[in-house]
Amino acid sequence: MHPITVLEMTTCAAFIIVLFAIAFLLPKKSRKRSFIIASSITAIVLSFFVIRPYWIDYQISHKTKQLNYFLEKKYPNQEWEIEHQTGRQYNPYHFKVQFENEIGWTYTYSVVGEKNICQTAWTPPEGSLPKEGKHFERNQCE
Repeated sequence: MHPITVLEMTTCAAFIIVLFAIAFLLPKKSRKRSFIIASSITAIVLSFFVIRPYWIDYQISHKTKQLNYFLEKKYPNQEWEIEHQTGRQYNPYHFKVQFENEIGWTYTYSVVGEKNICQTAWTPPEGSLPKEGKHFERNQCE
């Protein structure tokens, strides 16, 4: 498990323990309602940790399609390979694109939405300048 995930889970577990401790220390009159609230918050937090990976996978597949459509319009009759870096430390909405007709170059595109796709970075081969790339875009994201 990634350290960020461990930190998030530990923080949430500590928060939930504190909630149940407070609910236990409240007067008997309001204890039942407090346990219901604490249990509800626990269920919401657990749902978040269960649903989030599936939601991110769905978003990645959706944004990959958007990027593919964008590239088809911008560079017709060309082929490319789209990949994304996996891991919590990487932005899941940044995609690396390698064009078939430009070996050694890697372009990174940020996909915020269907209308907001832009090239954010590029990796030229050793000894090349970014301006020499066939798919280099000067305009940066706004």
